[in-house]
Amino acid sequence: MNLSAIDLNLLVAFEALYDTRNVTLAGQRINRAQPSVSSALGRLRLLFQDELFLRTADGMQPTPKAVALMPAVSAALDQIRQALTQGAGFDPQAAAGRRFTVAASDYADVVIVPHIVAALRRDAPGIDLRIARLDRAALYEQLDNGSVDLAIGGHLAPPKRMLRERLYQEHFVCIADRQHPALRGRKLDLARYVALPHALFTPSDDGSARGVVDASLARLG
Repeated sequence: MNLSAIDLNLLVAFEALYDTRNVTLAGQRINRAQPSVSSALGRLRLLFQDELFLRTADGMQPTPKAVALMPAVSAALDQIRQALTQGAGFDPQAAAGRRFTVAASDYADVVIVPHIVAALRRDAPGIDLRIARLDRAALYEQLDNGSVDLAIGGHLAPPKRMLRERLYQEHFVCIADRQHPALRGRKLDLARYVALPHALFTPSDDGSARGVVDASLARLG
């Protein structure tokens, strides 16, 4: 494919359509009128020989081909943006149009992301933030190829080439109903705790039947 014959603005329109699922909103994001975005979509369909986005009651939904294209398109545009800003200081207030993708666990979504959003609204209102699912199996590859800029999660062991910073530390606390039949009038000590049935939650994707609590119990013998 001859890149000199391709308008890279088409990829900008593709990214905006993918993120907003709406022609009008996509136009507002890239400062183009709705007819211009519709025209770009028509040219994109010819370029990729696919409908790319289908109009539904829930907006413009991407086709499987569009879903497959998005990571590469996003990474390419991010690299171009980074190249254009080489040597320039980063000014959060002036960073309109910059998009950052954060991979986060459900827990981080609830505990940390609201604080990030509040800080961005205050200090960098023009930045777009995308929250993606924390895929532990593919995470480091995603960080390497730029499809994810930052990951937030516990019990991660990234390779040495990546930066890691501890945000905070938590401690587990065991709680139980005072009226539990096995605990009435008794102290919840270690022996009684391990004797009771448990529901195990393991966030890893490796099929393990052991969790963080199991490791702590093992240290206690």
